[in-house]
Amino acid sequence: MGIKTDKLNPSFRTFIEDQPLFFVATAAPEGRVNLSPKGLDTLRILSDQKIVWLSLTGSGN
Repeated sequence: MGIKTDKLNPSFRTFIEDQPLFFVATAAPEGRVNLSPKGLDTLRILSDQKIVWLSLTGSGN
């Protein structure tokens, strides 16, 4: 079961930083969900309330 929190605690931050892979999902109001694996050291935690990733061009497949 997930939990709801308004900021990252140190254990969440450590867990996130240790992951080699993460997923990003997008969806338009109409249509399908697009779920993509991400990695290559592109995720950064800027603060306990802000996470960003570098959106790189995909393989084109």
